[in-house]
Amino acid sequence: MALLDGRYPLLRTWLFGPGADTDVHAAMSASHAEVLIQDLEDFTPPARRDEARALAAALFARWRAVGARVCVRINSLHDDGPLDLAHVVPARPDFVAYPKAATASDMRALDRAITTAEEQAGFAPGSIGILPVCETALGVVNVREIAAASPRIRYALLGAEDLAADLMAERSREAVELDYARRRFVLECRAGGIEPIDAPYTFADAQGAAQEARYARRLGYRAKSLVRSDHTAAIVAALIPGEAEMAQAQRMVQAFEAARARGEGRALVDGLLVEVPTYLNAKRLLALGAASGANT
Repeated sequence: MALLDGRYPLLRTWLFGPGADTDVHAAMSASHAEVLIQDLEDFTPPARRDEARALAAALFARWRAVGARVCVRINSLHDDGPLDLAHVVPARPDFVAYPKAATASDMRALDRAITTAEEQAGFAPGSIGILPVCETALGVVNVREIAAASPRIRYALLGAEDLAADLMAERSREAVELDYARRRFVLECRAGGIEPIDAPYTFADAQGAAQEARYARRLGYRAKSLVRSDHTAAIVAALIPGEAEMAQAQRMVQAFEAARARGEGRALVDGLLVEVPTYLNAKRLLALGAASGANT
């Protein structure tokens, strides 16, 4: 698995699915999404949670067999979360996603609960990551504190529907109601040293999902969550730099390095003055394209 910035694996697509729907599980297995998420919270009615928990071990093994990372979204620790952990931690998910993550204390409590479950299962402490799902206004503004609450936290995911509801905003395909949150979230995550995962596109059309992913990439996102298996390919294509972008970045790098070799501070490429920040961004884009090529 390729690394970005020498820190975390490049995991571009995080696909949510209902906890107890085996037909959807099969579609998820075939989706080529890099992280598959069994959702025991909103996607699973309370009456079917026992059924979903019983499926976890075999489901996680099936997903790993197709090369995916495995994540499970549990319920709040004030609800069915402890019962969820008792059943799913022995199946060893790579990540436990926590809904409506809002405070650092939430994350510290979850860290302790996972540590206890790891010890009981005989796993090394810290082997399971935490994925905060920030889907309230409080969670978005607190994401830096959330990130610092546990070394298990390397990624955080922005919510969509619950966040819009918490903001009392009108939901739309254009997602203008989430624009400030989307911009702030990537800023706060970068400041906190973790990787932001963009909110899912919850409408049916793959074209809209790709358009939203391209916009998110312009803001600095390198990963996106999704709720439909058939959106995976479109989203991946939108998150990967195209040939023209890669060629332009290569020209920028070469021209800037040649200018520096001549003792000059900048270079003009395609009408753009390439200075140090532009050069570094071009190098990052080339690294992203190379890593993406390794994972497609």
